[in-house]
Amino acid sequence: MNGPRFTSKFAPELERYLAFKENMGFHGATRVWYLRNFDRYCTERNLDNLDRATVEGWVVWRLPSHQEGSRSWISCIRDFGRWEHATGNVDAYVLSDRWRVGNVRPQPYLLTNEEIVRFFDAAAQLVIRSPWRWQGSAFFTLMHSCGLRTGEVLGLTPEDVNLGEGTITIRWAKGNRSRQLPLTGQVIDVLAECDRTSREIFGADRTAFFISTFGTPVRREAITDAFHRIWDQAGLPHPIYGKQPRPYDFRHHFAYANIERWMAEGTDVNAMLPYLARYMGHGSLDSTFYYIHTSPDFMNGYADIVREGQGILPEVGFE
Repeated sequence: MNGPRFTSKFAPELERYLAFKENMGFHGATRVWYLRNFDRYCTERNLDNLDRATVEGWVVWRLPSHQEGSRSWISCIRDFGRWEHATGNVDAYVLSDRWRVGNVRPQPYLLTNEEIVRFFDAAAQLVIRSPWRWQGSAFFTLMHSCGLRTGEVLGLTPEDVNLGEGTITIRWAKGNRSRQLPLTGQVIDVLAECDRTSREIFGADRTAFFISTFGTPVRREAITDAFHRIWDQAGLPHPIYGKQPRPYDFRHHFAYANIERWMAEGTDVNAMLPYLARYMGHGSLDSTFYYIHTSPDFMNGYADIVREGQGILPEVGFE
């Protein structure tokens, strides 16, 4: 693309915001397209204040061409406002949730224990020339055993993975929330082996913990390709109809597998839910309930847990 991407008074902030997102592993061209559209709107009107009139004015101006379907395109300007606010512009307007429309969340593919075992056996023996040969097990272990989002794994740097202390630090995750998570010994071993190989091939100063063949951060599109390559090598079938397996299903499995384990052990699920929500980076227990309601074994007790006490659960943290 010739010339600067942005021309409005917000150009420097927009460039810094995109650089931040790209460093976190988010390289989507769609985000750039919509932000350029916002930038052009502001340039034509000589707007220089990221206030409610500017942000909602752009949204209202664009809405006629988006009468049907999702308003997910709005999320880019909401996220930009949050980033501005978090980086010092306390007067930046964050688009209100009233602009959201109800979207049906995709139902997860419920992974079986056999599928998980076969998947990770295949990941450990993946036949491929790219870094996925040694990174696959570690990447999907963090989704399966720690319940991380895809973007959170992509955003990890070597400094975020503290194998000596057995922790990882998730920075600026969904909702601009950061958190530090403890790891089990098995997860530490998997990450240590991955890190050792990456250091031998790419050196100790790589910019991301998980990297591409070119030594750059892994692109989001590569995750699905790697997942399905491992799935196919494991000889696991793809359903002809209905739900299809996705990397994100490991995060779903993490949530409801913990709930089922606590119920089987007789542990007070009510007392444990805030810890699960904090570990997964949820802003509220409602988000956690969405993940765990998919468990068939959990549904019988779901109503009782909801009724008994979201209001009396203690605040928790891992710092």
